[in-house]
Parts: sequence; C-alpha cells; structure tokens
Amino acid sequence: MTERDFDVWTAGNAYERYMGRWSRLVADEFLGRLACAPDARWLDIGCGSGALTATVASRCRPRALLGVERSAGFAAAARANTPPPAHFVLADAQALPVADATVDAAVSGLVLNFLPDPGAAVAEAARTVAPGGLVAAYVWDYAEGMGFLRYFWDAVAAVDPESAAALDEGRRFPLCRPAPLRALWTAAGLTDVHVAPVEVPTAFGDFTDLWDPFLAGQGPAPGYVTALAPAARERLRDELRERVPEGADGSIALRARAWAVRGRKGAKT
Repeated sequence: MTERDFDVWTAGNAYERYMGRWSRLVADEFLGRLACAPDARWLDIGCGSGALTATVASRCRPRALLGVERSAGFAAAARANTPPPAHFVLADAQALPVADATVDAAVSGLVLNFLPDPGAAVAEAARTVAPGGLVAAYVWDYAEGMGFLRYFWDAVAAVDPESAAALDEGRRFPLCRPAPLRALWTAAGLTDVHVAPVEVPTAFGDFTDLWDPFLAGQGPAPGYVTALAPAARERLRDELRERVPEGADGSIALRARAWAVRGRKGAKT
C-alpha cells in the first residue's frame, strides 16, 4: 500500500470532526488578516466541506463566492453548510472552470500539499484573479506545529517505525514551510508575497474526543489507522494515550499552527 492510498478526503461529516473544527478556527484568523473589502468576487479552491467558504460568506460580505471541489461528498457538505451567495462546482484545482481575471480574491485552505502539482494550482489561481487581486492560502505546519498529529506520528514510530517513516505528514509535505510557500507564490508571478504563522487551540474534551476521529478514515493518519488490524490499532491507541498530556479532568489542551501565504497579482503594463 502506497502513502497516497491513505490520502482519502471524501466524507464531509467525518472530516469535520477530524480536522474541520480546527480548520474553521484557522479560516477565521486567516481572513481577519486579509482585511477583505465587501462586495468582492471570491474563489475558494479545493473548498472541502466549506470551512473557509462559509467564513468568507459570513465575514466578507462577498458579491460572488464560488467554491471549487473535486470530491462530490465534500461539495455536498459545503453546500449544506454555506449560505448564499456561495455556489459550488466539481472541478480540479489545477484546471479551474473560471475565466481569466474575473475574481478579486482566490483563496485556498489546507489543500496545496495534496495536489500533484501545487505550482500549477497557484498559477491557475493567479490566472483567475484581476490585476491587483489577492491570491492567498494556508497549510498546516505538519513538521512542528500540529500538536495532536505530532503525538500521533511519534506513537506510530514507537509501534510501527517503518510505516511512520513513509507516511508521517511532517516528512511527506516539505511544501508546508515558509520558504517553499514563498517560492511557490513568487514563481507564479505574484508580488508583495508574505508568509506568517497562524496558531489556534485544539482542545479535546477527553482522549476519546481525540482518538475517535482517527477511526473515520479521512486523511493520511486516519487512513493508516483504519488499515490496521484490530490488535495493532489497540497498541497504537494505548501508545498515543500514554504520550498525550491529559489534564486532571481528562481534557487535552494542544495547539495547531498553519502557515499562511498571500500575494498580489501585478497590474497590467
């Protein structure tokens, strides 16, 4: 089984409990830093279950808002969770069904590292944006900033080191760091490129609240868990529970960091 066999993102409700609840926190902080003007035309690329799209709709008062998503299951969840004027289409982030220079802001949340050619996706985003428009995105800092995933993969390394070396997102996604993100935006011809961290709390009511989302099979880590034999899954669960810091009431307070990058499309000369 290859590492990409675990990159499953199809069920919006399962994703919400695993990652969507934290993505919504990041989306709100991310948009707050963009100082978005009302009545703009927005494009959300790889919108997933609609965490970022819904936040644009509520915070930015857009004139138009299009979510592009290749998973029908995610697109259905986004439609259910996002108010007008949002609408959604099934399409690939690397071949957007959007005319040149027709949006004011193209954004993306937690998608770039899962694309075969992220450079092509950023170039496509830049193509759709009008001169002076914004292209911005964020990705998790898998190597150092995602507390609960760091504990998870360290636990995997203790019980199944061979798989951990191949599947750990901190190793697999070198794009999720400031320098590669800046280089990607610059290569797309964008200017005024800026990269900054966005940190949010990830508070779990108890260990079950942390562990159960790994059983739904959405994403690399949960995909790995569901592929395990029951005995191996229990060994991993016990190892993870030994590692995470539980409070006196059983709660687990961790933090998650994303890297946000933004740039502008230059005016025509």
